[in-house]
Amino acid sequence: MNKHCIIVNPAAGKGAAKQAIPEIEAYLESFNIDYDLVLTEYIGHGIKLAEEAGSNGYDTVVAVGGDGTANEIINGLMEALAKGHLTSNFAVLPVGRGNDFSYGMGVPQELEAACKLLADGKLRKIDIGLVKGGDYPEGRYFGNGVGIGFDTIVGFEAAKLPPFISGIPAYLIAALKTIFLYFRAPLLRLNIDGEILEQPCILVSLMNGKRMGGSFMFAPESASDDGLLNLCIAKQVTRLQVLGLFPKVMSGTQKNHFAIKMPTGQRVTIEALEGTLPVHADGETICEAGKTLEVEILRQQLNMVCV
Repeated sequence: MNKHCIIVNPAAGKGAAKQAIPEIEAYLESFNIDYDLVLTEYIGHGIKLAEEAGSNGYDTVVAVGGDGTANEIINGLMEALAKGHLTSNFAVLPVGRGNDFSYGMGVPQELEAACKLLADGKLRKIDIGLVKGGDYPEGRYFGNGVGIGFDTIVGFEAAKLPPFISGIPAYLIAALKTIFLYFRAPLLRLNIDGEILEQPCILVSLMNGKRMGGSFMFAPESASDDGLLNLCIAKQVTRLQVLGLFPKVMSGTQKNHFAIKMPTGQRVTIEALEGTLPVHADGETICEAGKTLEVEILRQQLNMVCV
């Protein structure tokens, strides 16, 4: 029987993950899944727990939480892989705020179905991204994507909202607020596999998954095993035009908008010629006011439990 290490971030989903533990355990037992369950105790603890579990014979390491929890587990498993010790597959039970990574990987968003997937799901090799810059000059891995500019500020503002405002409403409120807080786009130089783009950019998303912010489909055509980053680049527009972009990005139909470019690439470097770079990876802050960034995709690094 396969052995699972279930790593729960009790703070995920503003406490929803901790509340879901009895339900999760009931589902795991009903599906006859052999497991050990551990809780993270501090920011970054998931990385340590995942590296230990991934190096010590567990068949599958399971992230229970949202995108930040999945990000920590990915970083721990990638550290185990880098040391030549990785023995485990990777899985997610989505109980966070946005759950964008699990959505993009095709994981069922209903908890019972996600638990059942551990019992009878298939394995698929997925790409993992690596971002260098800001607080992580040596690099931090990501599963879903990197956001620069508008998207990052939206995440910062959503985190400030009261606990009773969560999910899509939180991101929409934060996005409306960000229109007024973060409007003057920095002048950026992007090098995408040797192709240079220089322009003011209100937003740059570099995606391995499909969605950010719980509802914004920055990369509807993304495939998580093709060795490519899918970019969504928005140049400076008016506040009114930003509002007009919302429904297009939420439906993933922004590709032909005059302000949008959507190239693909394996390696991207970004330099702020004027202004600075607020950056997140999977919702985790990389920097609040950086100047340079390097992002690359590493093809088919982890075996993930999927449909």
